[in-house]
Amino acid sequence: MSTASTVATRETVAEALGGMAGENQSWLQLLMENPVSDDALLDGLHLYLHHASESRFLNTLKLQKCGQWLGSAAPGRLQIRLMEAARSSQHPAFLAFRDGLTRSGGMARAYPKARV
Repeated sequence: MSTASTVATRETVAEALGGMAGENQSWLQLLMENPVSDDALLDGLHLYLHHASESRFLNTLKLQKCGQWLGSAAPGRLQIRLMEAARSSQHPAFLAFRDGLTRSGGMARAYPKARV
C-alpha cells in the first residue's frame, strides 16, 4: 500500500492534474483509493492550483473541468479536504476550481442533507 505514496510526489500529481488524459485519470483514481496517499494528492493539488494562479493565461474551463472530475471521482473522505483546498485562496484559479468542484455535487453525495 505504501508503494503508491512513494511513487506519488506532489510534482507527479500536479502534472497528472494538468494533463487529465485517460491514463492520468486512472492513475489518480488509483491514488484516491489508497488513504495513505491522500496527503500526496492534496499537496499535488495545491501545487497545481499554485502554478495555475501564477500562469500568464488563466484557463478557467480547464480548472473547472478538473474540479468537476475530482469532485465526481473522489471518495467521501476527501470531499471536505478538496473543498478546503479550493477555498484556500480568492484567486480566480481557485474560484474556477471551486466552481467545478461545487458543480460535481461531491459534497452532497458524501454528506447528504439530514431529513428534518
